[in-house]
Amino acid sequence: MSWQAWAQIAAVAVVLTALVRPLGWYIARVANPEAVIWRPAAVLERLFYRFARVDPAKEQSWFAYAVALLWFNLFGILALYALLRLQNFFGFNPQQSGAVAPDLALNTAVSFATNTSWQSYGGESTLGNFAQMAGVTTQSFLSCATGVAVAFALIRGFARHGAQTVGNFWADAVRITLYLLLPVCILGTLFLVWQGVPQTLAPFVHATTLENAQQILARGPVASQEMIKLLGGDGGGFFNANSAHPFENPTALTGLFEIVLMLAIGAALTNTFGRMVGDERQGWVLYATMAALFLAGLWVVGEIEVAPLNVAHVERGVGGNMEGKEVRFGIAQSSLFAEASTASSDGAVDSMHDSYRPLSGVVLMANMMLDEVIFGGPGSGLFGMLLFVIVAVFVAGLMIGRTPEYLGNKIEGTEVKMAMLALLCVPAFILGLSAIAAVTPVGLAGLTNHGPHGFSEILYAYTSASATNGSAFAGLSTNTPFYNLTLSAAMFAGRYLVIVPVLCIAGTLAGKRRVPTSAGTLPTHGPLFASLLVGTIVIVGGLTFFPALVLGPVAEHFAMRAGALY
Repeated sequence: MSWQAWAQIAAVAVVLTALVRPLGWYIARVANPEAVIWRPAAVLERLFYRFARVDPAKEQSWFAYAVALLWFNLFGILALYALLRLQNFFGFNPQQSGAVAPDLALNTAVSFATNTSWQSYGGESTLGNFAQMAGVTTQSFLSCATGVAVAFALIRGFARHGAQTVGNFWADAVRITLYLLLPVCILGTLFLVWQGVPQTLAPFVHATTLENAQQILARGPVASQEMIKLLGGDGGGFFNANSAHPFENPTALTGLFEIVLMLAIGAALTNTFGRMVGDERQGWVLYATMAALFLAGLWVVGEIEVAPLNVAHVERGVGGNMEGKEVRFGIAQSSLFAEASTASSDGAVDSMHDSYRPLSGVVLMANMMLDEVIFGGPGSGLFGMLLFVIVAVFVAGLMIGRTPEYLGNKIEGTEVKMAMLALLCVPAFILGLSAIAAVTPVGLAGLTNHGPHGFSEILYAYTSASATNGSAFAGLSTNTPFYNLTLSAAMFAGRYLVIVPVLCIAGTLAGKRRVPTSAGTLPTHGPLFASLLVGTIVIVGGLTFFPALVLGPVAEHFAMRAGALY
């Protein structure tokens, strides 16, 4: 890669690392229900509790926390489904967009409630402004708050000893939204408007081009949705082209800004974890592990995409795969954006992942297949990483012949079983549904490509849905009842069949008595444990998904080298 590419990577790395401690400290204050962050907002917080009849001081067991979370999310799915089906009866719909089809409405409702933002539709041609704001944007806030709340509960599980509660879901969700998401989004929206992103309720513009042709320019409340889609790990674009559209991402500066937004909360939560368990070094180990995996994937994608296409290009000094990439951003920022999008589980795109070279596709899929551990979505990245920490500690305990321990907690059968349940449900849905789609007529009907690339498109779709990412290879026609319903199932399972075991782990850990540190305790705050953690993640992911990747992008790579066409 060029020095300009490395300069962009260095800029993102420096800004992100500089944000980790201050933002992590601030999020830790948000997690403390007794901390008064801003008195005027505290008055609003109390009024909300009184209106909702919630006692924020009354903490919940892990089971009660999970039940509250599931009911809240179920209501969100039903509310968004109803809004999409009835959007033609609401105002703020200048283009008179009609009711969304039942299967597509269900897919979209599950998508945004689960923080996935999979879109089988074009936003500007399907949804009116009211549906975009009251439906999609609202669920982007609430699904992000849900993920961060689960992370808070799990951190409390590690930090507490002999306790029966893990917090109050309602208080956590309110404080995350009120003190973290809203302030940052307001400031970020103003920045995006300054850079040229529209924020208006006016109807679309009818323009005449220089060739005297008629063109319709879509616009709307874009900047506000753009902020939460990136900060909240949601990724759902106002426009079908997502962040490749100049109204969502007009400049190179906004491109770098959006990359940092996708990673910010996931990175900062590692420091929040360290602070809340009383040892910041533990958080830095998790951050270093995430950063190492992120940079390794970025290096592979960047080097592959900038390489010349063939020998003739080498002789003429032509290099790089610009297919599907915006000339405004080039290969370097496109590769960085794609790596951040799939590693953070955000799903926003500023280039066509379908046009990346096959081995780049391996990396982008692997980022999602590893259960959102490379920064991941807000909250889900941290608790995904901590699931692998439990497995790594358990493996280390077997190797040294000692009961596994982590932060003064014995890691016993319940924690290991719940961790494996959470880690295995995502691969089960990815591989199971991909297999069904690859052999059934209704699944194959959506393909526009044959051979290994067609299988890669199917595998990517179910990987993106199950890992709550939402990006797509875009060569697969998914707006059919089969794909809308199966992808909905994948998104639902990939979210809630992970969250419930995580909350169970939080509850069992919180109830344990502290185990004093001894000479045989495995140190978990240094490079040795970070290396063990990286190895655990890579080996588990490799053993699970390598055969499927061989059938898809790896086979396509060798077919491409051999000049085979399908």
